[in-house]
Amino acid sequence: MRHLLPVFCICVASVLAACSPGPDYVRPEAEVPATFKQAGRWQAAAVDAPLPQEKWWQAFDDPVLDGLVEQVMLDNQNLKQAEARYRAARATLDSARSAFFPTVSLAATANRGNTAAAASVSTPATTTYSLSALASWEIDVWGRIRRNVESADANLAASAADLGAARLSTQALLAQTFIQMRAAEAQLDLLQRTIGAYGRFLELTRNRFAAGVASQLDVAQADTQLSNVEAQAIDAENQRAQFEHAIAVLVGRPPAVFAISTVGRLPSAPAIPELIPSLVLEHRPDIAAAERRMAAANAQIGVAAAAYFPVLDLAGAIGYRNSALWNLIDAPSRYWSVIPTLAGTLFDGGARQAAVSQATAGYDQTVAAYRQTVLTAFQEVEDNLAAARLLTRESEVQERALAAARRSRLIAENQYRAGIGSALNVVTAQSAELFAEVTSIATSSRRLQATVQLYVNAGGPWAAPVVE
Repeated sequence: MRHLLPVFCICVASVLAACSPGPDYVRPEAEVPATFKQAGRWQAAAVDAPLPQEKWWQAFDDPVLDGLVEQVMLDNQNLKQAEARYRAARATLDSARSAFFPTVSLAATANRGNTAAAASVSTPATTTYSLSALASWEIDVWGRIRRNVESADANLAASAADLGAARLSTQALLAQTFIQMRAAEAQLDLLQRTIGAYGRFLELTRNRFAAGVASQLDVAQADTQLSNVEAQAIDAENQRAQFEHAIAVLVGRPPAVFAISTVGRLPSAPAIPELIPSLVLEHRPDIAAAERRMAAANAQIGVAAAAYFPVLDLAGAIGYRNSALWNLIDAPSRYWSVIPTLAGTLFDGGARQAAVSQATAGYDQTVAAYRQTVLTAFQEVEDNLAAARLLTRESEVQERALAAARRSRLIAENQYRAGIGSALNVVTAQSAELFAEVTSIATSSRRLQATVQLYVNAGGPWAAPVVE
């Protein structure tokens, strides 16, 4: 029976080690709609679904944008910060896992002193040399270390999702800034063409004034209109420059050494799908990060609860001790010790209970944050589904308004040249046409930006519509 005692102790320790304090993690439910209000329906999501890797920005069919996104993935400083935070989280996990193993240290000492029993007794000083290896190991009987590793592992997954969210957000910011820059270019191109047309109309009005068939007021109105458009062109050029500077910073370059060629038009708009499936919950990095933080907070409850149980620590030492350095590594000089320690807190004034309550409250906060993130995700998808769909319709209506404004301007100009219309009618028609064209460009820009945001809200690329 004496020989079976160690085996029995090992079995008991193994059974106890299989237990972990605190509740096991179960993902809380979040209230989600059965269908999207604006379009389609969604499928049940997998929490650990991989983040999307597809290059969703290629849907805009713009090689310049493609190249800029590739640059931003390499040189954006915010992404470098997020990547560094991820590496720090990985190091934290490695540190937590190291607690499973014993700590071993090596020490070499030389001690010289007088060991006389009485001050009146004169004895020579002696020197003692020692070489020892020390080991300390906390045996994870109650699962405190396992819960801590579980928390660190969940935090690492949350950090990875944060990195994915940072990448997606930076890509979207770049795409939207690029669209705004192209919109400013399109407006600048429009205004420059308008300046030419208004300049020709001003020249015509001055000639008619010289011939006595137009008034000084007509000339002043035409001149005012031309000057206003010239000022708008300067403002559009300033906006274009600022958007280009913003893109330079996003790709990690000084604005002074960065330039993008001007094309004067917006990228093409991808079609909006009829259905956005489970990507809303499967691929949104912020939702994945919020879910993993719940798991980490849940594990911290177990870490706090483990403080109620005693800590089993096993320490040991082995080495050599001798007064003669040359005889240090001899068998008679060898010594060893094993010190098992079982230590627990008997009274702490409620500190452990407060720690458990604090960890539980922290978990409840992460649950509320997770549910709020899911609700926000659906709101954002609904908002941008509506925006993309309605702005498409608005663009169509605006194109009709622009066509009508062009016809009105042509009629007014022809009547003015024929002497049956006033210069005021021409100026009014020209202003209406310019306003319609500027509004059309702005609407197209807003539509493209809403499409970008919809990609981001859905967590990346869209799947093909599912037909049942």
